[in-house]
Formats: sequence, C-alpha cells, structure tokens
Amino acid sequence: MTQLSDTQAMILSAAARRPEHIALPLPKSLRGGGAAKVVGTMIAKGLLQEVDADLRKGEPVWRETGDGHGTTLVATDAGLSAIGIEPDDARTAPTGTNGAPSDTPTTDTATQSEPAPKARAPREGTKQATLIAMLRAPDGATIEEITAATGWQSHTVRGAMAGALKKKLGLEVTSEKVEGRGRVYSLPRD
Repeated sequence: MTQLSDTQAMILSAAARRPEHIALPLPKSLRGGGAAKVVGTMIAKGLLQEVDADLRKGEPVWRETGDGHGTTLVATDAGLSAIGIEPDDARTAPTGTNGAPSDTPTTDTATQSEPAPKARAPREGTKQATLIAMLRAPDGATIEEITAATGWQSHTVRGAMAGALKKKLGLEVTSEKVEGRGRVYSLPRD
C-alpha cells in the first residue's frame, strides 16, 4: 500500500470530489517550490498525472507548455485507490495520444441508448469492503476501530465514508453517540 503524507492525502481527497478528478487548486498552504516538490513526487509515484488543460472548460492550469497551451493535474486510478476510493470505470473516456480525453464521438448507438449503470459494489477483500462490513455490523464501528482495521488515518476514513460510500455508492452512513464508546457509525444492513 502506498504511504501518503497528510498533504498528499488532502490533495487526492479534494481531487476525488471534483469533476474529472482535477487536483487543482492545491491547498492554499502549498505554494512555490513546496508545491512543485509534492506534485513531482506524486507524479513519480503515479498518483497524479499531467494532462492537457481544456481552457474552453476553464480548467485550472498547473504549468504552461510554452506553445500557448497548459497542463492540469488529474488524480489517477492509483491515486484514488491510495485513499480508499475505487476508481469509477464510468468516468474513463476515450483518450487521445497524449492521454487527454478525445473529442471523437463514439459511434456505437446501442451503448449510448442503454441506461446508466447503477452504483457498483466494491471488490471483495479491499479496505473499502472492510469498511462497509464494519459499518454493517450490528454494533457499527467507531473511527478508531476502522483505522485499526484498515491502517487508514482518521481523515481518510471520514473521506471514504463521505466520498466513496455516500457519493459514489449511494450508501447512507448514520452516526450516534454511544456512552462509553463515543461516536459510532453504521450502515443499514442488506
């Protein structure tokens, strides 16, 4: 498993909530050489990638390429997995030679007329599956119990519950204060 600094986890968590998983803007506290170093490390680890910025859509620019174009930063599937979010196969678009989305429309009309797929279930044996199982247990689970079982930091657990479970999978996480145990989170059982 990829070890992430708090800053790297914050960048990836923010990107997971944005359209097309764009990692910009970076946290306000990260500027200049520090930003370049963190981003360079994340690109080297395969957590982020540079893609051509679509200026027509107003995508933020990470760096200018010198030919009047710019690049932006996008969280990769590996980056999303590093924070416990299963990559969304539905967001994968046809790509051009530089990795940017292609403007070429698909010609398969049968695929275009099919209804959108329902929320997908997590793969078995993943930390996300462990999280869901713990939350579906009769007594639920606390943040501390989940961090012990998954090895995640507490902010990653909260991000996974809000992002992956609630937004991506449509699961409703509830919580209640239990005396002697603290805040306990749970999901409805199947």
